[in-house]
Amino acid sequence: MKILIISQYFWPENFRINDVVLGLKERRHEVTVLTGKPNYPAGRYFKGYNWWSKQSEVWNGIKIYRTNMILRKDSGGIRLFLNYFSFAFFASIRLLFIPKKFDKIFIFAPSPITQAIPGIVAKYRFGAKNFLWVHDLWPESIRIAGGIQNRFILGIIDIMTKLIYKGTYKLLIQSKGFTNYLLNQKVEESKIIYYPFYAESFYRIEKCRDVYKNKLPSGFTLMFAGNIGEAQSFDTLLESAAILKKRGLQINWVIFGDGRMKDSILKRINELEIKDNFILMGTYPAIEMPKYFCFADGLLVSLKKNKIFSITIPGKVQSYLACGKPIIGSLDGVGAAIIHESNSGFTGSAESVDELIQAIIKLYNLKDNERKQLGINARKYFEKEFQREILLDKLEEILKH
Repeated sequence: MKILIISQYFWPENFRINDVVLGLKERRHEVTVLTGKPNYPAGRYFKGYNWWSKQSEVWNGIKIYRTNMILRKDSGGIRLFLNYFSFAFFASIRLLFIPKKFDKIFIFAPSPITQAIPGIVAKYRFGAKNFLWVHDLWPESIRIAGGIQNRFILGIIDIMTKLIYKGTYKLLIQSKGFTNYLLNQKVEESKIIYYPFYAESFYRIEKCRDVYKNKLPSGFTLMFAGNIGEAQSFDTLLESAAILKKRGLQINWVIFGDGRMKDSILKRINELEIKDNFILMGTYPAIEMPKYFCFADGLLVSLKKNKIFSITIPGKVQSYLACGKPIIGSLDGVGAAIIHESNSGFTGSAESVDELIQAIIKLYNLKDNERKQLGINARKYFEKEFQREILLDKLEEILKH
């Protein structure tokens, strides 16, 4: 098949669509990508990119068409709005100048849902069926994570989202819990297909190496990897860390990643006097993360308390399972259910400091062999439910229809 992938985010930004594209190419499909100039998460161009440069390039034999957009920079509300809609606008125009034909259009849609707009344009431009892989449920997710409360704006976004769904041939959902929400958005049930994340093949059990150990604190260590944003409820982690420190438990909190809440979190770390054991490591390539996870006693996943988040599977859950480490969750719903079903760790309700502390203490008090068994359980569950090749097989079958 000749497949056009549309995504606001793509290599060298770290998103799972990168591996999906490689996986489809490995299976001898002709894959082309339409994306933006890389700027996530800092909101500034990556080195070597600017408004005028690299309108197209080739990566691993894959043709990439790049379009401009207004950068988010400090992620203020207006800048974020302009960032989202400028990609949709410029990408739609860029489509008119792509001199190819495609059999299928595949749209990768974490926030913003607006990147599905060029996916609809592409459907008509190339006369091809379009498939939208939905990861966030707008407008509810932008209300919670983006802090938008204006009813008029949310109403406009709601109308836009329903039109996007109507203009899409099939909707792939990363969690079965999305189904009822989409049905309430007037989406036909026959259009909805469950298709979860998988973890890239580099997420695996790694041999521990001193070169990575030397960058980490010694002692019992919890690690978090991912976006540092509103949705992740970092206040819950920070307050738990402060209480556990006052109780005399020597626990390191090691955070990998970046995001718009980073500065306020650094301020809060200083206020709580936990900077010696709550450590922000910055952003590392995703491929290196399993090498650090090797030294974790537990891997952290957290979300705010909200119905939408409770029906979402955080992408890091699959990565954590693949690396064969115990998981500590501060979340509700399907994410917590996976941790329990896999018998890979312990959870507390979203935003509950007391319950998160109890879960951490449970893990802390386990013997080494008991923690090891939780990790073994995690890996087994991953291989059963979220293994790369199985899910790529499924994606091929979906795109054939």
